[in-house]
Amino acid sequence: MAPPPLLTLQNVGLTLGGKPLFESADLSVSPGERLCLVGRNGSGKSTLLRIAAGEVEADSGARFLQPGASLRYLPQEPDLSKFATTLDYVVDGLGPTDDPYIAKALLLELGLTGEENTRSLSGGEGRRAALARILAPEPDVLLLDEPTNHLDLPAILWLEERLAGLRSAMVIISHDRRFLQDLTRSTVWLDRGRTRYLSRGFKEFEAWRDRELEEEEKQQHKIDRKIVAEEHWLQHGVTGRRKRNQKRLSDLHEMRARRRRHVGPTGDIKLEVAEAQASGALVVEARGISKAFGERTIVDHFSTRVLRGDRLGIVGANGAGKTTLIKMLTGTLAPDGGHVRLGASVEMATLDQSRASLDPQTTLKDALTGGGSDFVEINGQRKHVIGYMRDFLFGSEQARTPIGRLSGGERGRLLLARALALPSNLLVLDEPTNDLDLETLDLLEEMLADYPGTLIVVSHDRDFLDRIATSVLMSEGNGRWLEYAGGYSDMVTQRGEGVQARSAAAAPREEKPKAAGGPRPKAAAKPRLSFAEQHALTTLPAKMEELRGKREKLQKFLDDPGLYARDPAKFAEAGKLLAKVEEELAAAEESWLELEIKREEIGG
Repeated sequence: MAPPPLLTLQNVGLTLGGKPLFESADLSVSPGERLCLVGRNGSGKSTLLRIAAGEVEADSGARFLQPGASLRYLPQEPDLSKFATTLDYVVDGLGPTDDPYIAKALLLELGLTGEENTRSLSGGEGRRAALARILAPEPDVLLLDEPTNHLDLPAILWLEERLAGLRSAMVIISHDRRFLQDLTRSTVWLDRGRTRYLSRGFKEFEAWRDRELEEEEKQQHKIDRKIVAEEHWLQHGVTGRRKRNQKRLSDLHEMRARRRRHVGPTGDIKLEVAEAQASGALVVEARGISKAFGERTIVDHFSTRVLRGDRLGIVGANGAGKTTLIKMLTGTLAPDGGHVRLGASVEMATLDQSRASLDPQTTLKDALTGGGSDFVEINGQRKHVIGYMRDFLFGSEQARTPIGRLSGGERGRLLLARALALPSNLLVLDEPTNDLDLETLDLLEEMLADYPGTLIVVSHDRDFLDRIATSVLMSEGNGRWLEYAGGYSDMVTQRGEGVQARSAAAAPREEKPKAAGGPRPKAAAKPRLSFAEQHALTTLPAKMEELRGKREKLQKFLDDPGLYARDPAKFAEAGKLLAKVEEELAAAEESWLELEIKREEIGG
């Protein structure tokens, strides 16, 4: 018999600002369950999680937490202001039987000392401290609202591994597809005020959601056709004396009422980028650029060429210098050495994910128009700001809403709306996926795939990079940056390890990557080469030449800037084949070199 649930919400209802947010929402969390809570921005996911945590009381319905069960909740914006240090904040969340040493150890694992002043923390540091606070007690139930926000890739991978090893039941809200796919085993979809349950993880969710919406559309179409048929019957008269006809008329009225009450899926966001004239074939060229702050080297003799149509992803740990590198590549920061050249006719639009450019007192309308106008110009055509707002799922009543009152997801959509309204042939996006719901992410990816210009994007979202990037620029530490063909998964395949295996402070500059054949063993002194060795020494040069030819052909194939957009599967297959060819070539070269050294040592 299955154990009783640890936490349940039954028929929860809540009205905010006169508008129902939920009407009949349910949630059940069993011991050890890994559940993701998904839904559009504004559907009430965070509010439902706060109700589950006991921080908000619902207007109707019931909440039940098993007596003695421990629960911890991670909000999107944790408040540390009541505590002097990060250690004080984490220890305050421990239970009476919990070991304070665990709090200190977790902070150290997350890159904090525990002595940080809570009033001067960055967003990433605050998020790490909040994670340590909820993970230290190892509660029975964990409620996590966007746990990967403000984290870099090494921290996300650390968190994923840590959560996978816990016995706690979890409810997770996240925009990070890969994170949800790796951790969840069931899904609750919050849609138009009610919840739907899927007994499989997020990997199966999107296909299931599309089937559900398609079936709903079919049902509504059947109702529409039946209403038309019944209205046709009604036009030919109904005899009021017959009870059967009276019942039929009553059913028609009820169908009409149900059709009026039906609310379809929330409108789709419409992403359209304002295009400038095409840039030259060369967009950015960097030759031997370097940058250091004090004794710390951020970029060390780095060279690259970004061509029209490239989609360059930049990844690395926080503090590795991603923003500094972007500023140098786009000409807003001069390098200490080397030079950067921008191509002809480059017009750049930037998405500032720090939101520093958003004045909280500015209204939504003025932020989009620049003030003093009711129109936004897109591709040379004037569009009324209210219509443009609706394209990004803002209501007309929000036109005069101060930016400071918008949710995180709404501010993210506003930043996108501002960036995409500027004419550009080079888009520079810094963490564009933060706070966006999954449907908006889908549409953003489609828009970027169709964008005719060039894209440079900083992101910690592995799935987003796999779908968008044609190459990934990776921080290898100590100012070294290497470029890999393909998306994040292709980078891991070619590199042989993920981001977590070599952080910004790790591998020394002198360290050379090992060849696929492994380290060269010391040559043993033998009187002569064996027949097999002589044969290999004769045939290996031809094999190496053949592999180099294959590598060159595959590289040319992958250099096509439009290949990924046309056929992502073929691009991924070619990337894997290139990695295999390079591995075989490295092993052949290593074997040939060992045999050559051995031949010389024995005087053969």
